[in-house]
Order: sequence, then C-alpha cells, then structure tokens
Amino acid sequence: MDENAIDLGLLLLRLALGVTLALHGVAKYRGGISGVGRWFASEGLKPGILHAHIAALSEVGFGCALAAGFLTPLSCMGYLGVMTVAGWVGHRKNGFFIIKDGWEYVFVLAAATASLALVGPGSWSLDNALGLTWSGVGWFVLTVLGGVGSAVALLLGFYRPKAEQESAA
Repeated sequence: MDENAIDLGLLLLRLALGVTLALHGVAKYRGGISGVGRWFASEGLKPGILHAHIAALSEVGFGCALAAGFLTPLSCMGYLGVMTVAGWVGHRKNGFFIIKDGWEYVFVLAAATASLALVGPGSWSLDNALGLTWSGVGWFVLTVLGGVGSAVALLLGFYRPKAEQESAA
C-alpha cells in the first residue's frame, strides 16, 4: 500500500470538501448576508439574519478546519450539521436530484465528510502534526450522531415553516 498516495488522496478530499464549504460561507457575505437572512426567514428559520450569520461562519470555520485536517471529527460533525439543516430546509421538498434543487448534493458532501471521520485526515494534516489520532468507527458514530443531533436541535428550536411550506414538502 502506497502511504503517500493515501495521504495525497485524503488531502485532496479534505481540500475539495473544506474549500467548497468555506467558499460557500464567504459567498453568503459577498452576495449580501441580509438577503440570505431574508431567504432563511422565508424558509422558516427565524430569526433569518441570525441563522444566515451562523450558517456563513460555520461554513467558513468548519470548511477551513476540515481542509487543514484540524480536529477532523469535530470539523466533520459541524459540516454534517450544516448539510443536514440545508438538506432539510432548502432541498428535501424538491426530491433527491440536484438538477431539481434536491438534496443529492448536500447528501454527497455530508457522506464524504462523515467518511473522513471514519478513516481520519491522513498524515498530511494538522491533526497528525499535533499527534491526534481521532478516527475510527467510534469517531464516525459520534460525528454522525453529533452532526445530525445538532441539526435536529436547531430545527426543533428555530424552524417554523409556514403551513403551505410543510404541505408542499
């Protein structure tokens, strides 16, 4: 087994997932966070502007941490939480396929990210430089339960869709 190839593959996966999420958060600010807040509120996340900031900052923070391989299962947990909320609030009513704005894309990002908690960030990571070996089945289960659990808690506390939004879903 070529360890350098595995480390390179894990680095490329972390960079693709992490940079994608971080740029998504930056785009919320560059495109106008107040507009994102209004859209979030129209989707049922109240107060919308608060959730727009939480989402954007979470995306930037968890994305950068994942790209660097820093506290990987915790970064994956946050990433998974963001994707779970996005999938539920913004995409589930549209079916699976992204071509119809469905939840396919957020599911693939979440699954790939959760998988990193299982296998770890690789040797070319901050976790490795710090001597952290947080990976394996236990960390994977914690990541999935923590990410989905935090999303469910947020939704139970703050998600109040209009009746017609729920009936359409």
